[in-house]
Amino acid sequence: MDYQVHTLSNGIRLLYKYAASTITHTCFVINAGARDEQPQKDGLAHFIEHLLFKQTERRNTSQILNRLELVGADLNAYTTKEYTCIHASLLKQHLERTLDLFEDIIFHSTFPEEELTKERSVILDEIASYQDQPEEAIQDDFEGILFKGHPLGNNILGTEESVNQLSRTDINQFLADTYNTHQMVFAVIGDYDFNKLIKLVEKYLGAIPANTSAKNRQQPGKLISEYTVIEKPISQVHCVLGSLAYPSSHKYKNGLLLLNNLLGGMGMSSRLNLEIREKHGIAYTIESGYTPLTDTGIFSVYFGTDAEKSDKALRLVHKELKKLRDNKLGSLQLQQAKQKFIGQIALAEENRLSLIISMAKSLIDFNSIDSLQDVFDKMNAVTAEELLEISNEIFDPNNWATLIFEPKE
Repeated sequence: MDYQVHTLSNGIRLLYKYAASTITHTCFVINAGARDEQPQKDGLAHFIEHLLFKQTERRNTSQILNRLELVGADLNAYTTKEYTCIHASLLKQHLERTLDLFEDIIFHSTFPEEELTKERSVILDEIASYQDQPEEAIQDDFEGILFKGHPLGNNILGTEESVNQLSRTDINQFLADTYNTHQMVFAVIGDYDFNKLIKLVEKYLGAIPANTSAKNRQQPGKLISEYTVIEKPISQVHCVLGSLAYPSSHKYKNGLLLLNNLLGGMGMSSRLNLEIREKHGIAYTIESGYTPLTDTGIFSVYFGTDAEKSDKALRLVHKELKKLRDNKLGSLQLQQAKQKFIGQIALAEENRLSLIISMAKSLIDFNSIDSLQDVFDKMNAVTAEELLEISNEIFDPNNWATLIFEPKE
């Protein structure tokens, strides 16, 4: 076992992984995100994440921001559809200072009205800025199509209308309903004695009252295939096409991860990049992505190109998908795909912050964490027959949606 876990009486878990380094990476992951928002409360989880850095019972904004920056540490946070994560990278000796701050902002923020007003303005600017980046905005709009009428289809940032209506009452209700202490993990990767680490965590988090609120997450329905074209004041065509995919617990998750990497994942040697960018020279960016969630998943292909080349690019994407549906990978192709992906996974472990965040999420979702060797073994166990079955299920054009942003004439 290359990690250790200690559970506090209130349900909060400490996750520790040893690393021989003077640098520590730490995070506090909460199983609460945009999909947990009530109707007309879009953007609330993200709004709270911003406000955690504004004022607590003991600190003002300046004191919060300076607490770690004054010792050269890096503090940040983000919100997803299912999680809220606060994280920091710091010198080893500043862990207690960091934990003290985490406890303060997560459990003692006061959300004063003047800060709500200021942060609304900041987030509205963020929404406006986001809309000026079509390659980003199209991804969220595409998820709105995949999950139409479901909270997973809402933009994490919310809308101008929803953000303007969010109140402190909404914030307190969301925290009470979703910040379940049994669904929180404080994780550390660094060089510490685990028993001393337990005492430190008990000191700062042990007195937090337990919250056993139960989430009421609704599983999304089936995708209704559609083809949508929207005119925008842009210079290029942006296109996303894809479908619902396997959840994180599905037996074929690893197979789809491998297929995604082969088709349009990291590196210049993916099939889509070789065919569409290198061979035909019709798209600077062409990539695919697979995001497994707890009860569903998202598979998509994105490209941006000139208007006169977009139809050809779309045909070539479907051509590559059809190849995977019609032809089983040969043994050499399969071995090369596995070797490439396993190497990328191993290199990704060098990003220790991303690693500890991923481990914390795994502990929340599965109550366990695969070792690197476990991951390799599961990837090596994937067969060509499985990949063919996955391709015919996930890459079926009858179950795909397409969203295109095209320039206004």
